[in-house]
Amino acid sequence: MSNPIEEGLRVIQSKPEGVLQSELWKILDVDSRKCSRIVKKLLDTGLIERTEFKKDGIKTYILKAKKRPLDPNQILAGEELIPCIGCEEECIVVECHRLMDWMYQLAIIEAEE
Repeated sequence: MSNPIEEGLRVIQSKPEGVLQSELWKILDVDSRKCSRIVKKLLDTGLIERTEFKKDGIKTYILKAKKRPLDPNQILAGEELIPCIGCEEECIVVECHRLMDWMYQLAIIEAEE
């Protein structure tokens, strides 16, 4: 494992419903003490939140990412950025011609791949 803190964050981010801290150390293949240090660093940097949780009568924590990584493919069609970013027009999404044109472009690119 290259960087256990980055790997821990990646695991937590991959589970929108959260991951139990008691499971995270098993996933990362580290002992519970090292996992606690990883979680503390992620908490201190504000990247995750921790909520107390009881599982089978044993106290543990649910860990959830505060910020999810953005998939650039969700805002790009080819090299064209989604038109909603920076748009100041008030519109109804299903009637926005700029957005619809962008979505058609995205569909064309995906069909070509």
